[in-house]
Amino acid sequence: MGAWQPRDEAESHAGWRLWMALSTRVWPAPDWDGVPSTAVRGLADLLAECADIRGTYPGDPLAAVLRLVDSVVFVVSLPVDLWRDDHVPVDADRAALLHSDLAGVVEHAASVRALLAVGGGWAELEAR
Repeated sequence: MGAWQPRDEAESHAGWRLWMALSTRVWPAPDWDGVPSTAVRGLADLLAECADIRGTYPGDPLAAVLRLVDSVVFVVSLPVDLWRDDHVPVDADRAALLHSDLAGVVEHAASVRALLAVGGGWAELEAR
């Protein structure tokens, strides 16, 4: 990923919202019940927030921040689509697959967060 620099207040606000949305828990909580649909519930919430950011963004529809939103949607949609209707607790093989899917989301979220933090001037918050 390249660099991101907000062009105006609207893009900065959208970037902040995305950064905050990516700050939420991606991994299941420690009391996770072992059911994949529960594991991806937070990702579904993230998709909803991305849709809201895109739907309420008042600026240029080709703004760089919206491309970042779209990249998050692309990466998050696959595991949500694969696991949201799976209500059977995972066995070892399925747990490894679920973990791999979630790890890919975590990796992408970290890179987008870092990009937003640097461009938005929030890098010092990222270290906490």
